[in-house]
Amino acid sequence: MYEARQKHFRRLLLVLSVCMNLGLLFYFKYSFFIIENINTLLHLAGTHNIVWEKIALPIGISFFTFESLTYVVDVYRGVHAPLKKFWNYQLYIILFPKLIAGPIVRYHDIADQIEGRFETENIDKVISGLFRFIIGLSKKVLIANSLAVYADTAFKWDHTLTCGSAWIGILCYTFQIYFDFSGYSDMAIGLLRVIGFEIGENFNQPYTANSITDFWRRWHISLGQWMRNYLYIPLGGNQVSSKWRLYFNLWVVFLASGLWHGASWNFVIWGAYHGLWLVLERAFLLKLYEKLWNPIRAAIIFFIVVIGWVFFRAETLSKAVEYLGKLFSFDSLHMFESNNDLPFFMVVACVFSFLGLTGAGRRVISFFYNGQYSNKAATALGFICLALLILDIGSLATKAFNPFIYFRF
Repeated sequence: MYEARQKHFRRLLLVLSVCMNLGLLFYFKYSFFIIENINTLLHLAGTHNIVWEKIALPIGISFFTFESLTYVVDVYRGVHAPLKKFWNYQLYIILFPKLIAGPIVRYHDIADQIEGRFETENIDKVISGLFRFIIGLSKKVLIANSLAVYADTAFKWDHTLTCGSAWIGILCYTFQIYFDFSGYSDMAIGLLRVIGFEIGENFNQPYTANSITDFWRRWHISLGQWMRNYLYIPLGGNQVSSKWRLYFNLWVVFLASGLWHGASWNFVIWGAYHGLWLVLERAFLLKLYEKLWNPIRAAIIFFIVVIGWVFFRAETLSKAVEYLGKLFSFDSLHMFESNNDLPFFMVVACVFSFLGLTGAGRRVISFFYNGQYSNKAATALGFICLALLILDIGSLATKAFNPFIYFRF
C-alpha cells in the first residue's frame, strides 16, 4: 500500500514538473502565435480581436526547458539518481557553454561528470578543447558569416531576384546554417572539455547523408536523441501494431521538432516536410535508394534538404512559397552583381561539408576532432589554430555583427 502511494506521488510530481516546464515554454514562445491565429479566425468571423502583447522570448528557453524535462524524466525512470546538491542541479541546467544554443545534454549523460569531472581533468583535454573551440569559431566567423551576406540578400525578396540568385541564396543559407550551428556546437564542446566535461557530438557530416533518416542521425544529433527517447519511444516507437501507427509517430515527432524551432507555420511545414520524407522512406523509398550509386543518393538527399531550408529561412509562409516559385521559374540564371568572393566561399563550404564522402576526408576529420594528439600533431594543429584565430579576430574586427542563428530558439 505504501509503495503504491509513493509511486502515485512520484508520478504526480512528474506530471506537475512536466506541465510547469512546458507551460512556461508555451507561454513565452507559443502564446502569441496561437492568439495571432485565433485573431485571424475572429477577423474572418467579423468579431473583435483579442489584444495580446508579444512577449520577449528568454534566450535559449527551448534548450534549457528540454534539459529540465530530461532531469525529471531520467530521475523518475530510475535511469540515474537525483543530484544531492541544489547547486549541482543549477550547474547542469545553466552550464554556460551549452545554455544558449545547445547541444541538448541529457541528464544521465553528464550526471556523473558534475561531481567527478576534476578527477579526469588534464592539460591534454584543455588543449584539445581550445583547438575545438577555435575550429568552431572559424566555422562561424570565416564561413557562415561570409555566406550569410548572400543568403540575406536573396531572402530580402524584391523584384530584382532571379532564378539564379534564388538558387545561390538558398545554397548559401544551406551552408550558412550548417557552419553556424555546427560551429557553435564545436565551441560549446570545446569549452566544456576545457572545464572538465565531455559531451557527445552534435553533427556528423549531415550533407553526406544517403537518406533523410540518415540525415537526422547526423544533424542536430542531441535534439534527435531527445525526441527519440522522450517522445518517439513513449509513443510506441517502432514497436507498434501497424505501420500506420508508426507513420503517425514519425509525423508527431517531426511536427514537434518543427514547432520546437519556432512559433510559426513555416516551422510546422518544415517539420511536416521532413516527416513526410521519413514516412515515404519507411514505406518504399529506402528500397529504391539501395539501387542508386551512393554519390547520387547523397545528391538527391542534399536537394531535398535544400528545398526544406526555404521554409526554415523565409520570414513567412507566403514568402517561402514565393521563393520556391522563383527557384523553379527558370526566368534568368543571372546572379548577384557583387559576388567576386562568393565562388571561393562556396568551394570552401562544399569541401568541408562533403569531406566525409572520401576515406582521406574522414581521416582529416578524425585528425581535427578525435581529441587525441601526438606531440607532433598537437604542434601542427596548434599553428593551424593560431593562424585561424588571427583570421577570426581580423574578421570580427572588420565585419558587422552576425549572431548565431540558433540564438533565436
